[in-house]
Amino acid sequence: MPGESLIVPARKGLAVKIAAGHSFQVVNTHGTQVVDTWAFNAADLSEFMSMEHSRAGFRRLCARIGDSYLSNRRRPILTLADDTSPGRHDTLIAACDPYRYRALGHQGPHDNCTENLADALAALGLKVPETPAPLNLFMNIPWEPNGDLFWNEPMSLPGDAVTLRAEMDVVAVFSTCPMDLLPINGKDGVIREVEIRLA
Repeated sequence: MPGESLIVPARKGLAVKIAAGHSFQVVNTHGTQVVDTWAFNAADLSEFMSMEHSRAGFRRLCARIGDSYLSNRRRPILTLADDTSPGRHDTLIAACDPYRYRALGHQGPHDNCTENLADALAALGLKVPETPAPLNLFMNIPWEPNGDLFWNEPMSLPGDAVTLRAEMDVVAVFSTCPMDLLPINGKDGVIREVEIRLA
């Protein structure tokens, strides 16, 4: 409901239905938490926010205030209305999954954003056939002119927030990324909750 405040628990996901024209804030409560973020057309989940289509649309690696993220059908789906963080949000890196942790040497099960997406949607009775590349809010992946990428700590501070406006009725999904084998969630590797404020 508008005006509601929701918590995405550490290492978990949350799906929320948001009507067209309504905005929501993703608040980095502790300043160090990456939030994998997806948006699906509520009337047709086969249409979703697409990073590759969005980069082509705003012609940058990171959106600026006023830019719209596009769906895989090249329609505006979310617009970046405000950002109190340094503005470093990744659009390149896929959601973590069991294969990623295995490749990093982890043995056994590990919480991951791909399964968090599926679980959050399942809580609403929904399912998607695959995991689109997420918008990785607060994730700091610097790139060099030679093309090298680095997995760095977030530049955000406690309370920094991103405000997004839905351009169609959407199901938005958030995952507090549980990556603790790389420093993307801060030097201490502790995964923390974040807040979602519905405007």
